[in-house]
Amino acid sequence: MHRGKGMKFVGDSRISAERKTFIPKDYSEYPGKTEAFWPNFLLKEWMVGAVFLVGFLCLTIAHEPPLEKIADPSDTAYIPLPDWYFLFLYQLLKYTYASGPYNVIGAFIIPGLVFGALALAPFIDRGPERRPSKRPFATGFMLLALAGVTFLTWESVAHHDWEAAAEQGKIVADAEVDTEAEGYKLMEANTCLTCHGNELQGGAGAPALIDVELSPEEIKDVIQNGRGAMPAGIFTGSDEELDKVVEFIDSIESE
Repeated sequence: MHRGKGMKFVGDSRISAERKTFIPKDYSEYPGKTEAFWPNFLLKEWMVGAVFLVGFLCLTIAHEPPLEKIADPSDTAYIPLPDWYFLFLYQLLKYTYASGPYNVIGAFIIPGLVFGALALAPFIDRGPERRPSKRPFATGFMLLALAGVTFLTWESVAHHDWEAAAEQGKIVADAEVDTEAEGYKLMEANTCLTCHGNELQGGAGAPALIDVELSPEEIKDVIQNGRGAMPAGIFTGSDEELDKVVEFIDSIESE
């Protein structure tokens, strides 16, 4: 009697009789192609991207982002500034053909065309060559995109008033300002609060007037002769009223 004679095998209908695993096509027979795009090549790209992502996350943890003061919806003079990797788009929206009535062009159409072309570049230029000189379309388009982003970022950085931006976002200590004081009313009458804020917290490129590190004589000189973006001759009151304003500013201290 042979072994296994008379035995019967019963299969489960829920399990396929032939289980085929996904095996990428062998490209060794084709010159210039060594592996399948999916999943071999794409998996390598994802792994490299994951390494850079982890490195970027480590940088964000090690270096805390600079914080500004609490957002004030009433401060219409505040000029927001995006992070460095969006500065080129920020600069693009400053040009006439991409702002105002053409804002849709600068915000959607131009970025959509550029990023869409970058996403389609690997599928448009499917040449097997790896040398940049042998792939003029892909190389030229990438160099053009890199040059455009670099130029716009540089223009944004070069023409931005960083001192005013740092001053408008500077975190200042809270102070109790006596709005009924004569010095405060004189500042209000001479439009000083338009730039320095109703709570003297600063704004519109003007510094805060809390804990001013100037002597009364220096404060008086700034009011009369101006400094930075502040022009001279704004205060039109008498010398006695000027002294009251200087005394009031010098008395404001943080809590």
